[in-house]
Amino acid sequence: MERLGPERRRFPRPPLWLNLLLLIIAAASFAYAKHQRDVIRRKTVILFRNENSPAELNRMRDDLAQMDLTKEQLATELDGRMQFMQAQQGQNFYISIDTQKKKMQFRIGKSVVREADIQIGEATTVTSRDGKTWTFSPLKGAFNVVDKDDNYDSPVAEWVYAMRNQPAPADRLTIHNWLGHYIILLPNHYVIQSPPPPDSPLQGPKPGSYMVPEEDLAAIWPRISNETRVYIF
Repeated sequence: MERLGPERRRFPRPPLWLNLLLLIIAAASFAYAKHQRDVIRRKTVILFRNENSPAELNRMRDDLAQMDLTKEQLATELDGRMQFMQAQQGQNFYISIDTQKKKMQFRIGKSVVREADIQIGEATTVTSRDGKTWTFSPLKGAFNVVDKDDNYDSPVAEWVYAMRNQPAPADRLTIHNWLGHYIILLPNHYVIQSPPPPDSPLQGPKPGSYMVPEEDLAAIWPRISNETRVYIF
């Protein structure tokens, strides 16, 4: 009599369309990763061309090597530095901020017109007593000036009270030039500012922003417009 072994379970084969879909997803993921690597490589090649200063390039290589960056952050960092290098070949005024050296330079081409020390507003998340939150990360990249102002009256921002662990009053204080006499507005409400006045509840730089001595901003003020490029790295 024939002996029967235990019955083996058979799992249904996945349909052909599912196999094809998985192959397409895998191929697309591989192609996107290769595209990202190619973009970063092209930017790196341009950034490290021989026409640039070897000492400056060595410093940038060291900076980038020490940074703990995601692919997207590295691409942004490289893009900003590449555009900064290109600006050095032109004849337009622009602002560069070196966050490692804590220096701001107002330049035309490779020439430094004005240099100043900066204070950098710390990266922080501020939470108010009623649960509102504001997250500030130091702004980096390459972009145009959004606007500038040296004569404004506006209520002190809610996040300033939250930083001081105070509830924001229903009628917040309106203080003339409370962020600083000179403010250069950058994307996402970040600023390059002169020091706030003594009666302002904000003392020091706005979180994530950059504070420059008032006399230095006053000196370059007439040259700042919406066409002015800013490079922060």
